[in-house]
Amino acid sequence: MKGLTGMQGRITGPWGRWLTLLAWLAAAALLNLLAPSVHEEAVNRAPQLGRAEPSVQASELLAAEFPDGGGDPALFVWHRRDGLTDDDLEKIRTFIEMLSNQPVPYQAAVPPLHLLPPEAMKRELLSADGSTVMTPVFFAQDAPPDKWKEGVDEAKALAASLFGADPFAAPVDAPDGLSARVTGPVGVRIDASALFGQADKTLLTATVLLVLVLLLVIYRSPILAFTPLAAVGVAYMAVSPILGWMAREGWILAESQVLYIMTVLLFGAGTDYGLFLISRFRQLLREEADKGAALRRAFTDASGAIAVSCFTVTISLFALLAADYGSSWRAAVPLGVSILVMGLASLTLVPALLAIMGRASFWPFIPRTPDMPAGRAGRRNRPAPDPERPRRNLAGSLVVRRPLLIALASCVLLGALAAFAPQIRLTYDQLSSFPETIGSREGFAVIEEQFSPGDLAPMRVIVEAEDEASAAAAAQALAAHPGVERVSGPRAGQSNPNLRAYDVRLAVNPYAMETLRLVPEIRETAAQALRTSGEDGAESRVWIAGMTAELYDTKRVNERDIRVVFPLIIALIGTLLIVYLRSLTAALYLIATVILSYVSALGLGWLVLHHILGMDAIQGTILLNAFVFLVALGEDYNIFVISSIWGKSRRLPLRDAVKEGVGETGGVITSAGLILAGTFAVLAVMPIQMLMQIGVIVALGVLLDTFLVRPFLVPALTLLLGRRAFWPGRRELQV
Repeated sequence: MKGLTGMQGRITGPWGRWLTLLAWLAAAALLNLLAPSVHEEAVNRAPQLGRAEPSVQASELLAAEFPDGGGDPALFVWHRRDGLTDDDLEKIRTFIEMLSNQPVPYQAAVPPLHLLPPEAMKRELLSADGSTVMTPVFFAQDAPPDKWKEGVDEAKALAASLFGADPFAAPVDAPDGLSARVTGPVGVRIDASALFGQADKTLLTATVLLVLVLLLVIYRSPILAFTPLAAVGVAYMAVSPILGWMAREGWILAESQVLYIMTVLLFGAGTDYGLFLISRFRQLLREEADKGAALRRAFTDASGAIAVSCFTVTISLFALLAADYGSSWRAAVPLGVSILVMGLASLTLVPALLAIMGRASFWPFIPRTPDMPAGRAGRRNRPAPDPERPRRNLAGSLVVRRPLLIALASCVLLGALAAFAPQIRLTYDQLSSFPETIGSREGFAVIEEQFSPGDLAPMRVIVEAEDEASAAAAAQALAAHPGVERVSGPRAGQSNPNLRAYDVRLAVNPYAMETLRLVPEIRETAAQALRTSGEDGAESRVWIAGMTAELYDTKRVNERDIRVVFPLIIALIGTLLIVYLRSLTAALYLIATVILSYVSALGLGWLVLHHILGMDAIQGTILLNAFVFLVALGEDYNIFVISSIWGKSRRLPLRDAVKEGVGETGGVITSAGLILAGTFAVLAVMPIQMLMQIGVIVALGVLLDTFLVRPFLVPALTLLLGRRAFWPGRRELQV
């Protein structure tokens, strides 16, 4: 802290303030000239599972040994509400024939359905009511979604020319006319890429405007509103090319959804850090006539909490490197680096801007000491309105009068909300996170209504058997499984004739959570059939590929990450708190409060998402992401309030220190919490439900921390523990 204070003296000096500002601007400009923006290097789809996962090994084996069946299917769903006409079917047949003769880009294969006679086509392909036909087109498995989109768009254009109108633009539920949609794994991933790709600038604009409006409403000072935003903006300009350079060099893989979260995290946390310093500076300007002395004191008081808060968030984010799930560990470096740069800007650029503008930062409500003259117009020197003052004594007074009651009431309320957390239903189905009007989800709805939902994403089961009878026994066992509708095949391996692949159509939605249990059941069913036939090592001779197997592995990997990353983050944050506060007791109860707040946020989030917004489930990966953000960001506020109480307890009895500490930090943390919750709430307007869900849960958790944990629970526990709250550090304390 002494080093930070000495650095601040140089930064805010007559020349240092301008040199610091110019250095940041020059660095941001130079970085943008030398390196690409991270958004230019962003990807919308990247592998989430490692090569050691069974579904990945199965997919690689399928591509190597069964190249004709190794592509990913795009399911073209043709639907006419009153029944497809003979002309419709003939044009669909022509469409398939043209794709067979002249493949579109990245097309791997197309089943020769056009060779079926008209009557056989009706019998084999038409739904029971004659309204729907589904025709698969396989695309290269190693092609990214933007390349798939190129091929699918060309196929759509071909269909539009054949039908004389674009069936892909026609409403699915139109009373007449033909409609078409593309779904299946290819359609789902194309739509996911499009959803992530269209929201970047919208999210950035909405976040900036929201933070600006909140700052103006809370503080009523246009200059003050732009000060933290200017620092965040410069930090953002520096972070983007740094991460872009790292992505270009192949050191990181920048996913679009991670970059969206990075945007709201930078603006939310960066504004918070700036406000911690700005608030203390304004308080001291009412005591110090010298703005430089006031700023130095403000920096001394706030810099420690800002630095530790920044390190807390950073180490929590870097702990994600221990995760196995792709999006989780890939988020560690971009988010961690962005917070580090933002913390550096908060400790250098924000003080420099405040030193340049001085008291004018708070215009038109300029804080002055009682003996300073009023403004130029000679008005009486009335105190400037303080948005933090109305809440200053209420929470502190309540806590010191009834600490036990306050602590119990807070725990009961948080516990009641936490009781809803076990009711949460999880899903790993990406399709369910799409808007209901997007093409792939509309196409799936038609398939689910007209055909077996298992047709959306068939399961591919590969068995290795020494003789054909053993493989046939495995296929018969698969067909007899109650979760399987039908089994087709086999196809022999290209280089290993002992390998045989079967297409397995499930009788249920292949993306549903309850379907995932079928993966180990089906694997064991095939392995048992091989064992019965006398095959050795049957467990290692069965591979399952397809979306259901991938989702099963995704669930298993995420559950492993929770078991590993949760305790790792708690241990890292606990160690940092012990070093900073020199109190094991304080570290324990501060961590306990944010964990309780996290579980309560999950319960409250479920109430909102399920019972108010009508969602059946939340994405399973959100549990880990929400934990990282809520525990790390919630600890920020705990650190800030406890630092104030700790400092005041050196000269005041603990009861007075708690009352003054809560009062001193109440307004700024309330303002910061509202802004941080607001920035995450911006994600709630995103078209991807996963981002919307994490935005809602984190925003609600931040509000719980802001209005319950920080002003009531933490101070009450500190007061109840008394000297024990400082153990084993300081022993001298006026209780």
